[in-house]
Amino acid sequence: MEGRIIKGIAGFYYVACEDGVIYECKAKGVFRKDHKKPLVGDRVTVDVVDAQTATGNVTSLLPRVNELLRPAVANVDQAVIIFATTHPEPNMSLLNRFLVRMEFEKIPTVICFNKSDLMGESEKADLRANFAHTPYPVLFTCAKTGEGLEELKQCLAGKVSTVAGPSGVGKSSLINCLQSETVMETGTVSKKAERGRHTTRHAQLLPLDKETYIFDTPGFSSLELSELDEEDVMLAFPEIAVFQGKCKFPDCTHIHEPGCKCKEALSSGGIASQRYEDYVAFYEECKGHAKW
Repeated sequence: MEGRIIKGIAGFYYVACEDGVIYECKAKGVFRKDHKKPLVGDRVTVDVVDAQTATGNVTSLLPRVNELLRPAVANVDQAVIIFATTHPEPNMSLLNRFLVRMEFEKIPTVICFNKSDLMGESEKADLRANFAHTPYPVLFTCAKTGEGLEELKQCLAGKVSTVAGPSGVGKSSLINCLQSETVMETGTVSKKAERGRHTTRHAQLLPLDKETYIFDTPGFSSLELSELDEEDVMLAFPEIAVFQGKCKFPDCTHIHEPGCKCKEALSSGGIASQRYEDYVAFYEECKGHAKW
């Protein structure tokens, strides 16, 4: 029968099947031979070994819509990147790295700043301004007060969303608020390091409604752009990509050349300075990377 992998731990895959049962499965040897690894979110076929113990084998992977390496999930409709307004302070370069990765994977992204009760309106406006000229919705939420939860639910409705972000920003607390039952462990943030404990150790797919699912994934503190070259980076900043071919020089990098429309937009406030600085840094980082 067919089903969807909702969790994978230590070589076991938990598959929610069409008969309403979650089977604990091992992957057949063919996956190892073909160098294929099932991911949480994969649609698969299952052979039941024992119906009483709900055990079986994953026999094949159905075609994927997409897949991500970090977080390692498949068949995603959108990403929700969650950072805290403070404690820990938002690392904007890390956030922009994630946005670049999602643009490269062509996955729509929503930005969510949690712990909104710890930030004033003027500071929220400053955060919004960083993304004023991008297509990314910016939400402010608070698991304690309920602020922004309805708006977040509307963004998630009818989609399979992956939630990602650093540890300690309140991902698990937010997901608890979205579920009818509290099923996830939450943690605290070290006062000394202001780093959250990794309360989510494995990616898992959680149902929020009949047609709404959310991946919860472990937190991360870094993100590589090793598969991208400088052209990928240029196209992964939407507010910069719109100037492609419009500058004085057709191959303008928007960094050193005169007559650059992108730098004119930067000077007039049409591009946020933090976003531009990260564009330059990522461009130089990926410069010379070879395509696969």
